[in-house]
Amino acid sequence: MIKITSEKNEVSLVAEMIKESEYLVVFTGAGISTESGLADFRGKNGLWTRRDKGLPPPKSKHFDEVEPNPAHLALVELQNQGRMKFLISQNVDNLHLQSGIKLNQISELHGNYKLVKCLKCDSRFSRDEVGWIRDIHGRGSRKEPPQSNQPICKKCQGRLISSVVDFNDPMPEKEVELAKYHSLECDLMIVVGSSLSVFPAANYPKLAKDNGAKLIIINTDPTRLDHLADLHIREKAGEFLLKLIKELEKRLKS
Repeated sequence: MIKITSEKNEVSLVAEMIKESEYLVVFTGAGISTESGLADFRGKNGLWTRRDKGLPPPKSKHFDEVEPNPAHLALVELQNQGRMKFLISQNVDNLHLQSGIKLNQISELHGNYKLVKCLKCDSRFSRDEVGWIRDIHGRGSRKEPPQSNQPICKKCQGRLISSVVDFNDPMPEKEVELAKYHSLECDLMIVVGSSLSVFPAANYPKLAKDNGAKLIIINTDPTRLDHLADLHIREKAGEFLLKLIKELEKRLKS
């Protein structure tokens, strides 16, 4: 792991690594959304951490109550500058798409709570687009029997279900293929806000590293892949990425 002697050097080093990279891929977990008011899962006060200790769930806003934070907006800036080639996300909160990430530049491995998908042709639609109302049509879980009044696919009339991957559900094939492809293509992967403890999603940073990419992990807590990281930044994602964008902008002007 690269040794850092000061915060200034840390930001500068990551900026330099991005500048030298030809294919940057970012991988995000629940920790990127904590600064928006959502609880994470495996952090010190995370949902599963508290559950395992027999404690009640942490306070968390509903997905409909939150907005993208500086970390999300920083990734949009990296996308718009052409620096970030692809984004792989474990999150289902829709904040990446809401912030401005392009649909063809993200793989949402665990789905998106605002989207439904067709079991027949794999098309995706927003719930509003097909008129899916949760109080009337239910969650749309794959495991639930379909209701006669539920909306159907606008393209092939197939059954629509929630795009969110529940426990024991199969991973979405298209998203998995894209994540694997871009993990193998990248020469630099930056992990933001993930404990890297949920598999198979956590395999992609390891796949990138094993294929020769440099690996940076931005997470306040230790992760399962720290031993593989070239650099681990123990700082809040929004605070660090905001400084990083300013550093990159400064380099463009100089």
